[in-house]
Amino acid sequence: MRITALISRILLGFLYLVFGLDYFLHFIPYQPLHTGAAGAFIAGLKGTGYFYPMQKVIQITCGLSLLFNRYPAFSAVVLFPISLNVLLFHTFLVPSGWLMGVTLVVPNLLLGYAYRKYYAGMFTAQPVA
Repeated sequence: MRITALISRILLGFLYLVFGLDYFLHFIPYQPLHTGAAGAFIAGLKGTGYFYPMQKVIQITCGLSLLFNRYPAFSAVVLFPISLNVLLFHTFLVPSGWLMGVTLVVPNLLLGYAYRKYYAGMFTAQPVA
């Protein structure tokens, strides 16, 4: 499991770092413009003015955290909703890109399993203050 966690951590960290940085630096040449419901969804997120930059800063920060192995269990939890949203976006709105969603969710789930002992406190039904 250690090798699986290491590969998952590096893969997830690298992907989120690259795609987070691309939002600000625009070094990935081909990015299709989405139409229909997918285009409306993206336009709505970008239209807020704050959501995309905030999300990309979180992706960069957590990507670096995973790559440098500093607070990786926390970063995996923070990135999971983003990974799940990418999977759902590509499954329902742009089905041709479903593999990207799977490529993010599977390593994220593997990290969740590898770090499960660190999450025990999050799943306490009645915490004692």
